[in-house]
Amino acid sequence: MCNKSDLIMNKDKEIDMKDVELNELDPEKQPMTGDGQAASGEKNGSVKLKIPDDEVTFTGLSKEELMRVAGTPGWVRTRWVLLLLFWLGWLGMLAGAIVIIVQAPRCKPIPEMNWWNKGPLYQISDVDAFSSEGIKGVEAKLDNMNSLKLKGLILGPIHTVDPGQPNTLKLTDVDAAKGKNDDLVDLVVKAHTMGISVVLDLTPNYPGGTPWFNTANVDEVMEKVTAAAEFWLSLGVDGIKISGLTVATNSVDWSKLQAAVQGNRTEDTKKRALMGVVEHMSTVEVSQMLNTSGVDLILSDLLEKKNGGVERIQDMDTLHSQQRSLGWGLGAAQQDQLSKIAATPALVRLYQLLLFTMPGTPVFTYGDEIGLQAEHGEKSPKMVWDIDTEPAKGAAVNETVEAERKERVATSKWFKLLSDLRGKEHSLLHGDYYPLYSSASSLSFLRLWDQSERYITAVNWGAAPQTLSLKLAPTEGVELPDMAKVKLTTDSSLKEDSTIHLDNITLGPSQAILLQFPYTG
Repeated sequence: MCNKSDLIMNKDKEIDMKDVELNELDPEKQPMTGDGQAASGEKNGSVKLKIPDDEVTFTGLSKEELMRVAGTPGWVRTRWVLLLLFWLGWLGMLAGAIVIIVQAPRCKPIPEMNWWNKGPLYQISDVDAFSSEGIKGVEAKLDNMNSLKLKGLILGPIHTVDPGQPNTLKLTDVDAAKGKNDDLVDLVVKAHTMGISVVLDLTPNYPGGTPWFNTANVDEVMEKVTAAAEFWLSLGVDGIKISGLTVATNSVDWSKLQAAVQGNRTEDTKKRALMGVVEHMSTVEVSQMLNTSGVDLILSDLLEKKNGGVERIQDMDTLHSQQRSLGWGLGAAQQDQLSKIAATPALVRLYQLLLFTMPGTPVFTYGDEIGLQAEHGEKSPKMVWDIDTEPAKGAAVNETVEAERKERVATSKWFKLLSDLRGKEHSLLHGDYYPLYSSASSLSFLRLWDQSERYITAVNWGAAPQTLSLKLAPTEGVELPDMAKVKLTTDSSLKEDSTIHLDNITLGPSQAILLQFPYTG
């Protein structure tokens, strides 16, 4: 018979065994009903986690083991195959690059370009008309000139002389009414910071009827001009211009002036320019003068003398091979505004396009960028500077004056657009020239350079519409497409970026167009 104490001990053992069994259950099967004891007498809320005695980590192969594996025949063959594939791929790419280089068309070398070939030249013949502040006023307007993408400023003449009196000639002294020598030096320094070169006009007898007084004085005056050229060049001036080049080159001391301006030229130094003006000469004579005088740039009056398209295209045919020594202007040889010949705003824009796209350097007189016109027979019209100032709101407006202001703004924008385009496009800057069409009042020509975009200029300055059929004479390596894109136009009937057929272009009176087509190889 078991006593009561034995029964109690056996009961406690059974309860302890149930606790052990419950603890050994999977944690997911353990009851989680509360903090108290379950109705069946089981304990809740206890979870038993099993922590492995040993954790396995991957350490990789040792150096000795890697060396043994790498030396097996399979890995050796694999490495040789990969190395062979690498070199075969490299040699294939090299061969492909060589084929592309050999087959690609070679770029044509750029011809020697001096600063006077890279953009328009702008001459201020009358400093007082340009600015009431004289040379200081010119300096103050350099920002305006810089916006025109100018490469050169031709200033003066500004020296002291009485008309027809060689004994009063002082080429190294600035006329006191225009400023001081130091003012000119300051102007040159500031212009250089903007990339604008300054040429000084040293034409001796500029207020008189003959540039060099008379033939008896030429040698003596030439000596003074040479000394003055050396003086101003030493102060930073970039070139010398003279009118009456035919007379000057007959002087026995002409070579001394050449040496003073053009001497000591090296690849590392900026070239100084010797420029000359000729008038009343034929195209052949201008070409001969270019060859014999040795000047860097000749400005002629050929466009003014011949106003027919056939004659003008013939002049370009004769002179285009000498374009880097040729300056083109309309009125510029006489230091007149372009508007003196181009009497309407439409013609002003037409001739601006023509001058910017012809083979050679365009030369303009101050005010040409806005179509400035002389009034009442004045030689030097006053420059207008307030064209961007619009009338105040509510103020009385003179319709005629406001229309003139807007026209000047439009002309200025057109000028800047052409100047910017010429400076960027190789075909317009120094490209080859090919005539396409000419008539009594119109002409057209092609400009192209190597693999650059091609440009066609077509202008009609006549009073009636003109139909142009553009044809290119058989030329090796040069072809004319059937159609071209309108790049710029003054004719409202022709829209920019549209395409037109080249065998039938109709231009209205006083209208111009610039066409573009790509190099096709």
